[in-house]
Amino acid sequence: MKNYLLSAILAAGISATGLAQGLQRDVQYWRPYDQRGINVFETGKADTVAFEGMKVRIGGHFTQQWQNLSHENTASPVLNAQNVNLNQLIEIGAGTNLATANLNIDVELADGLRLNLTTYLSSRHHPETWVKGGYLQVDKLGFLNLGNTDWFDKYLTVRVGHMEINYGDAHFRRSDNGNAMYNPFVGNYIMDAFTTEVGGEVFFQSNGWLAMVAVTGGEIQGGITSPANRKPNFIGKFGYDKNLSDDLRVRLTGSVYTTSSSQRNTLWGGDRAGSRYYLVMENTLATTAANFTSGRFNPNQTNNITAFVFNPFIKFHGLEFFGNFERSTGKARNETTDRTWNQTGADLVYRFGTHEKFYMAGRYNKVNGPLAGSGLEVSLDRIQIGGGWFVTKNVLAKLEYVRQNYNDFAAADRFNGGKFNGLMIEGVIGF
Repeated sequence: MKNYLLSAILAAGISATGLAQGLQRDVQYWRPYDQRGINVFETGKADTVAFEGMKVRIGGHFTQQWQNLSHENTASPVLNAQNVNLNQLIEIGAGTNLATANLNIDVELADGLRLNLTTYLSSRHHPETWVKGGYLQVDKLGFLNLGNTDWFDKYLTVRVGHMEINYGDAHFRRSDNGNAMYNPFVGNYIMDAFTTEVGGEVFFQSNGWLAMVAVTGGEIQGGITSPANRKPNFIGKFGYDKNLSDDLRVRLTGSVYTTSSSQRNTLWGGDRAGSRYYLVMENTLATTAANFTSGRFNPNQTNNITAFVFNPFIKFHGLEFFGNFERSTGKARNETTDRTWNQTGADLVYRFGTHEKFYMAGRYNKVNGPLAGSGLEVSLDRIQIGGGWFVTKNVLAKLEYVRQNYNDFAAADRFNGGKFNGLMIEGVIGF
């Protein structure tokens, strides 16, 4: 049924606009899906695309990996009722992963009024087609015939819908299922702050300064049951982003995400598409679909949570630094005490060649905090080293070496003495 509905939407869009008008034109206040979208964060207020009536733009992302990772641990055997050792790691070796794909639909409904819908055509967790989310973005108010609306048109952007939340800046650089065009690495951060929630946001920007406030339902799907457990979620961001010269860009933002109660908050578990490092540190009963978050860590703060993150970004000529300094405090519903987890991430990227078509990159990532239940203090650390080649602005090839360590886990924990390392090759197409 989902596929029939998707086909109907596509057919209606193509019929309405006509292929002769070009389904690949740029749209207003929009982030390009190819190389031009690199280091684009929130969409700006530059009015660079003329509105020529309702237009539908169809785009897509396709990504494929070749993986050659190995893993090991020193955990004590833990047997289930069938006498299977739950701490024995599954045997993995070199091979290709499931190809993932996104369908991107952007519609110009009026001057300054845009609709976005992103659909996962294939993902690690759900091989079938399903909708990631969609939103309505407003950058001009002329379509409301209110008179002079320069006060809004010059400075404000409003988004409403079931959408990717704007907490921190790392979500602008991460791989999102088939869309790995903006990520200089193959994997995302160990603690991956990403989710979609129903709500609205107001974003202000002027002369480099930016500020955002948002209110959402605080859950990936929302709901109307257990109303006493569901409280609104508040998100805020403040920062500065400006080209200080032709060669130097500086951006610094701070963000907060907080909710006092939730049926199941997913700030650290909202990516239903899955991680890039297939089956690492999983046991012999694992499958790629069911165990789709391999290599990541979720602190399980699913009831109340308050998270802060600071993101500096500096680009000087072809050299880029991006930092992610994060603290998350909260607990699950069955806990009585809040737990605090910290994350440090530092990316260094050097882009070179004509139109910066080549790059080299390195990342250090560490998280630490107490486990749910035991309160045992543990940590995970990772290094990623690699590079990439934009064959064209729409085609990207990546190579990465990754190594991750699991530290101070209990002897009976599968992650005790755990580590994985090896090579990843990834190809990306975006348009």
